[in-house]
Amino acid sequence: MANNFDPKIISKLADVLNKNKLSEIEYEDESFRIKLKGAFAGAPLPPPPVPPIPAPAAPLPSPQSAKNDEFAIDDYANNAGSVKSPIVGVVYLSPDPTKPDYVTVGDTVKEGDIVCLIEAMKTFNPVKAHRSGTVTKILIESGDPVEYGESLMIIE
Repeated sequence: MANNFDPKIISKLADVLNKNKLSEIEYEDESFRIKLKGAFAGAPLPPPPVPPIPAPAAPLPSPQSAKNDEFAIDDYANNAGSVKSPIVGVVYLSPDPTKPDYVTVGDTVKEGDIVCLIEAMKTFNPVKAHRSGTVTKILIESGDPVEYGESLMIIE
């Protein structure tokens, strides 16, 4: 076998390796074989692209808040007793569909009590009462999408 090795091949392979952010590249012909490992060796692959999330449908007023209620949900934003969503996500009123809700209208809560959960990026985040008092209105239902700062319930 004749050795037809051209040292320029190494620099060309290194260019391809770096320009394409490859972890390694291998070249072989009848007389030699070369394998280069780049700076990206062992680096984690980039995450797959996230499919776009469809815009959530506008939430309907919950039956509990619609009874004898003259105000829209947004009208509670300035209420001092308004428990607001700390993040964007999906709200759940109970820790599990088979368990009772954390709170219902008429319940007395203490500051720091968990009143619901918000799921964001597959993580369940507890929402705690910001004050002690009685739950007078629940403005959402389990499974509703919520926005940052949206009023979830009223504690008076």
